[in-house]
Amino acid sequence: MKRLILAALLAAGMTTSAFAADTALQGAIASTARTPANAARDAARHPYETLTFFGIKPTMTVVELVPSGGWYTEILAPYLREHGKYIAAGPAFDPAKRGSVAFKNKLEANPAMYDKVAMGVFNPPKAYDIAPAGSVDMVLTFRNVHNWIEDGDDNVVNVFRQMYTVLKPGGVLGVVDHRLPEKATQDATASTGYVKESYMIAMAEKAGFKLAGKSDVNANAKDNTVHKQGVWALPPTYINKDEDRASYQAIGESDRMTLKFVKPGK
Repeated sequence: MKRLILAALLAAGMTTSAFAADTALQGAIASTARTPANAARDAARHPYETLTFFGIKPTMTVVELVPSGGWYTEILAPYLREHGKYIAAGPAFDPAKRGSVAFKNKLEANPAMYDKVAMGVFNPPKAYDIAPAGSVDMVLTFRNVHNWIEDGDDNVVNVFRQMYTVLKPGGVLGVVDHRLPEKATQDATASTGYVKESYMIAMAEKAGFKLAGKSDVNANAKDNTVHKQGVWALPPTYINKDEDRASYQAIGESDRMTLKFVKPGK
């Protein structure tokens, strides 16, 4: 496992000192308290390499936008529990929504991991109460930006501005999303789930962010991004069920951009 992590770090342009530095993060990822099905996806999602690239530290205040089922919550909450702060920001709790109830139950079922999780409201384009302005060291968003595009570019820029506002000067925004090739046509609603890297950078920069780095740690050269019903044809969703399932399984999870932005200052 350590050899695989080291190889990925070197491929991302990172040093061996960065690899050796964060045993707490390694421990959170290796924890047997994680859901086995989630841990099984580490080889596709590269949580250690991704979070290390973003520069996460256990003393930070970190916001994760739209944690959904809590895949990264299982890593971030225990990692930040003792010396930092983890804020899960999504729509306000709604007992009528299955996902909302499931996430609440997940937190309540394991207080040893989740008793210090703070909740923020993030429900674009309607409601934002993520955290106090200038109070956050890092904002993370995993495979979410494509969902905001259907409300228009102005909405996307506004969402980035909300992230910008809560970050401290010098704070980091980490973005992972499905990557559309630059030569392809970006449709107005990102209906396939894929987004051009250049589009992502332009929206973030309009909100005031500066691009600090790119990594191909979540790249997948097997993914040509042309699939019936878009990215959801691939694992783990398999929206087409058994239709061409073997070919989608052979591709694996989507080709993803991994971008690090910084709020200027300090």
